[in-house]
Amino acid sequence: MSSDTDVSLSSYDEDQGSKLIRKAREAPFVPIGTAGFAAIVAYGLYKWKSRGDTKMSVHLIHMRVAAQGFVVGAMTLGMGYSK
Repeated sequence: MSSDTDVSLSSYDEDQGSKLIRKAREAPFVPIGTAGFAAIVAYGLYKWKSRGDTKMSVHLIHMRVAAQGFVVGAMTLGMGYSK
């Protein structure tokens, strides 16, 4: 009698680092989008003090639009890459 309910536990045995690497290989544009988002946020925080006479709300809106644009672009490239 064969057991159809046997489940391979090899995916449960991997640690967080190898799981992250495996997921990044499956969808390479996810870490690229995340890194780009973090870079734009870091740049926005760095330029916050030297924004000149620009209002804070305008500066934050520009940074939000840039970060969202980068993530949407990475998602679009990822969709094109996967097909």
